[in-house]
Amino acid sequence: MNMDKNTPAKTWPPFWIYLTGFIGIIYILNPTMGVFELIPDNLPVIGNLDEGAAAILIWNAVQQLRATRRLK
Repeated sequence: MNMDKNTPAKTWPPFWIYLTGFIGIIYILNPTMGVFELIPDNLPVIGNLDEGAAAILIWNAVQQLRATRRLK
């Protein structure tokens, strides 16, 4: 694999960056007070995996935003 520093980093389109970040934040804030849960939190071990996935969505969106700002 050729890792040339002059090649631009591959980033998501800005719409997808904002959309995934927004979805992650809304899921973490959970305005429905637990009515909308993909995996119920009272299940042992796997109950918090959906919140972890939402946190990963937010983290990836922030990383993609930082990458697009570096390219400009």
